[in-house]
Amino acid sequence: MILVIGGLASGKRDYVKKEFGFTDADMADAALDGRPVVYNLQNLVTASLSSVDGLLPALLLKKVVICNEVGSGVVPIDKTERGAREATGRLCVGLAEKAEKVIRICCGIPSVIKG
Repeated sequence: MILVIGGLASGKRDYVKKEFGFTDADMADAALDGRPVVYNLQNLVTASLSSVDGLLPALLLKKVVICNEVGSGVVPIDKTERGAREATGRLCVGLAEKAEKVIRICCGIPSVIKG
C-alpha cells in the first residue's frame, strides 16, 4: 500500500493518476469498496468515528490511500471535529508504519518520505 498525503487541493489525485496509471473509476471517494484507491480518507474517518480501529486492516489491502493533512492549523473548537482530526492522524500513523511508500504532495510536487 502507498500512502499519499498533502494539503487540500495540492494535486494528490492527479499525481496518483499520472504516476501509477489509475483513473477516476479506480478511485473511491471516502468509501471502502472493491476499487484499489481510496481518497478523502479524512472524510471516511469522520463518517466512521465509532469504528475507526476497523479501518486499518481494510485500508492496508488497497493499492493507494490518499488523505488530506489535517494535523496543522487551528485546532477545531467542536469536540467531534477534534476527535475526527485526531483519529485521522492516528490512522495515518498506522498506515505510514505499514506502507511500502509514503509520499507527501505539496503544490503538485511529490516528496517521498518513506520508501
